[in-house]
Amino acid sequence: MATSEAPRGGRGTAIGEGITWAARWSLRLILAAAGATLIWLLVGALWSIVMPVLLAVILATVLWPPTGWLCRHRFPPALAAATVLLAGIVVLAGIVVLISTSVSGSVPQITQSALTGIQSIQEWLSGPPLNLARGQLDAALQTATAQLQQSVSTITTSVLTGVGSVASGVITALLTLVLVFLFVKDGPRFLPWLRAVAGDGAGGHMVEVLRRIWVTLGDFIRVQAFVALVDALLIGLGLVLLGVPLAIPLAVLTFLGGFIPIVGALVAGALSVLVALVSNGFTTALVVLVIIVAVQQLEGNVLQPMLQARSLRLHAAVVLLAVTAGSTLYGIAGAFLSVPATAAAAVVVRYLGEQIDARVGVPPEILGADEDAPPAIVAATDPDVPEPDVSDARESHHDGNGGRA
Repeated sequence: MATSEAPRGGRGTAIGEGITWAARWSLRLILAAAGATLIWLLVGALWSIVMPVLLAVILATVLWPPTGWLCRHRFPPALAAATVLLAGIVVLAGIVVLISTSVSGSVPQITQSALTGIQSIQEWLSGPPLNLARGQLDAALQTATAQLQQSVSTITTSVLTGVGSVASGVITALLTLVLVFLFVKDGPRFLPWLRAVAGDGAGGHMVEVLRRIWVTLGDFIRVQAFVALVDALLIGLGLVLLGVPLAIPLAVLTFLGGFIPIVGALVAGALSVLVALVSNGFTTALVVLVIIVAVQQLEGNVLQPMLQARSLRLHAAVVLLAVTAGSTLYGIAGAFLSVPATAAAAVVVRYLGEQIDARVGVPPEILGADEDAPPAIVAATDPDVPEPDVSDARESHHDGNGGRA
């Protein structure tokens, strides 16, 4: 008759061990939270440097493919990077000129429509069921004007603050452009240098994580650009068919707003509906609203799930919370950078999970290992496969693809 092993102690011992385990992990979590807080404070203190670096990395993912193509056709790296960067600036300047020309040509029409709309509101307020007298409306207008005049100093301060923000934005833009040029020109040298400095152990992990983040950022930009282009084309076509003024600028703004998930589409759509309401009336505005909702449903339920399933693998709730937190902390720039930052963090978490599974000996078929899995995982989970030296392979891989970081 088999006998069970005697317990090591009573209930007090078991409770004490549980409390000790909880205390030990609580201390570790507190130390990790303290480290994360220090990093967060450091990023906030150096935000004027961090933001240009992040923007430059994202722009480099866009500019590297044509730069790599030029380098493969025997262009010097500096010349290739300068050519692509100047071409991008010319394209951006052309978009700005297109928007400015369209807006300046339609300002009188929009102004007249706005005045007509204001007169209609006044007539509605003075008629039934409100029956407000013209004198009451004039008195309310004079009160608002007086309040506005009393706030001249506040308005002036706000304008000066805005001018300072514009100057800071210009400096940030110039710094970003310089960093983009340097990143695109010297990017292929970064990963080999990092591996040589950090060593094959930590350096190998850092190189693999950065490579995956670079691929994820590139996929994010390409997917967002395609989805935003589809939105802009469909919504712009609807605005043109309905005769809404500023259709081309609104389509361009819809395209640019597509790079800020969820929030950008809502803002651009609301602006299109507002212009249609002021210029063409309630019926046209309602039709524009239906078109925008239909296009966004097509985007959210068909395009993005299909295209981003393998690139970001982030739930819509995570994206929404990330955009909300980013816009709350750092404004428009935070809203734009929040999703790439969250996707990068998700890449790090997935890689850590793979390393943990590899250390505890989870089989590769359970890991779902694919061709992108690092060789260390395959070696750790298969005793018949020796761990290879991947330094040369990684470097040749990056060089063959133009240096992916």
